[in-house]
Amino acid sequence: MTSGKSAAGDPGIISGSVSLTAFASTMARVFVYGTLKKGQPNYKHMINTAKGLAKFQGRGHTVEKYPLVIAGKYNIPYMLNIPGTGHHIAGEIYSVDEQMLQFLDEFEGCPDMYQRTLMRIQVVEWEGKGGAGEARAAADGVLECFVYSTATFPPEWVGLPYYDSYDSSGQHGLAYVLRESRE
Repeated sequence: MTSGKSAAGDPGIISGSVSLTAFASTMARVFVYGTLKKGQPNYKHMINTAKGLAKFQGRGHTVEKYPLVIAGKYNIPYMLNIPGTGHHIAGEIYSVDEQMLQFLDEFEGCPDMYQRTLMRIQVVEWEGKGGAGEARAAADGVLECFVYSTATFPPEWVGLPYYDSYDSSGQHGLAYVLRESRE
């Protein structure tokens, strides 16, 4: 397949390899692993159409291992951009429009706090709409998605506990502090 497209014709899905782009027409694929996931404190932003459109597509985990830490006085989850260290991070895959992508950039403090980069995500569950070929490819394939991780972190964060999945109410006891509740 020299065109970079799957049999389904979607440039964002190539079973077993990385696509050339994270875009399917005018939508971008974003992988969220922290407070923006369903059931987490900031999920409300993902379903607020005033901020743009975000459509849940499925669940997956990073192909490479990364450290996922909870840091700072507000207990914020950070994926440290240190490939090969930590765990395969679990999260959710969304298709988002340009307006939502711009909102997420602002919300995530991009590029200062987090940087939006393309990462390979192994699909483990796919609910995305599309042809049967797309669903089949996604079900056992790898997607290239935008992910908000950070390369700009204090060195001591590398010594924090690493998680493979984030839940604000998890056993770690480090509940996320909502922005509106911060001092």
